[in-house]
Amino acid sequence: MNNRSLSRGDAGVIGAAVLLFISSFLEARSAPGFDWSGWSADLFPVLPSVFLAGIIGAGLIVGARFLPQPDKVILGLKLNQWGIALSVTSAWAGFWSLVGGFEGTDAGVGLILGFIAALALAGFAAATPMVPALQAPLTTSSPAQPGQPGQPGQPYGGVQQQPGYGYPAQQQQPQPGGFQQPAPAQAAADPNFQPFWFAVPAARPLYGEDGSPTPVAELAPGTWYLAVEQRGQTLVAQTQDGRRGVLQDTSGIQRG
Repeated sequence: MNNRSLSRGDAGVIGAAVLLFISSFLEARSAPGFDWSGWSADLFPVLPSVFLAGIIGAGLIVGARFLPQPDKVILGLKLNQWGIALSVTSAWAGFWSLVGGFEGTDAGVGLILGFIAALALAGFAAATPMVPALQAPLTTSSPAQPGQPGQPGQPYGGVQQQPGYGYPAQQQQPQPGGFQQPAPAQAAADPNFQPFWFAVPAARPLYGEDGSPTPVAELAPGTWYLAVEQRGQTLVAQTQDGRRGVLQDTSGIQRG
């Protein structure tokens, strides 16, 4: 498993799923002289609705990261969206299993801990697609993120892009037909450059460092990427799964 493809949110999902799995073996409900774990048939459907739903949901979220087609749609939803739905279902079922139950029985540590784990799992699963800090890669092969000069939210270069003025003066203009010629791979790198995190305001292609006209990836808004090198007016960026390429259009990017 390439852990460079995992985000901080994925790590939270995995941790919550492990806790949920452990909780399923602990005492879920008890009565004088009796106690039942989450795997007891007497507590059905606690096992499939609380424990298995959350564990399977976490598996879909994390597993989608390593599939060749992670955005494949099944019955109208992507795999990670199915995972989010199952995670939320697990927390919802855990709440009602905790406050309900058979008369004369008490909720045990397994059910209480399981509900907390399911709630954490649902929180990480639902928040990761919306929170940039949770989308940051868990580990990278590049140098550690340095201190950030300037203020968060300031566009690259320290100049705020004004609507209606087009590209900044120093920005390379796109070529006719919508294709922008990648910068030569031998462009000199800035020796004073320090890596930083950034996000793009709109989807932008990432070209190969060898100057190939075919994009190697597409940067999407709402996701943080690591700028590892500056070549003239372009940036060499690294995606969450470790791919590197040249970002030609750096206008309006937001530094982390």
